[in-house]
Amino acid sequence: MTDTPARRPAGELEAQVLAALWAAGGPLTPQQVQHALPANLARTTVATILARLHEKGTVSRTKAGRAFVYTPTVQDADGLAARRMRTELDRGRDRSTVLARFVSDLSGEDERLLRELLGEQP
Repeated sequence: MTDTPARRPAGELEAQVLAALWAAGGPLTPQQVQHALPANLARTTVATILARLHEKGTVSRTKAGRAFVYTPTVQDADGLAARRMRTELDRGRDRSTVLARFVSDLSGEDERLLRELLGEQP
């Protein structure tokens, strides 16, 4: 019986790459991202993660010489969560039903906060 390394939770590597980009405060090449990560990942793995994040619109890329440099399109984890919520909303067939079900599952405190954000009185 061989020991197989435990699989990382879905999205963990993407989160680590984004954290490295946020911490940098400017565009990074895949190699620079690789060096900023705590895990010992191959440069090709980092490049693949960056390409996937680019396809999702989570990072933008610009040609810099022969390579690309990557910049996050969201500023922090909260912005990323908001983008994910929006993506899920856009996937629904009936936007009204998706929103209604989302709101009906909110806690009382979250509902109050949402009303406040929308400028309504509780």
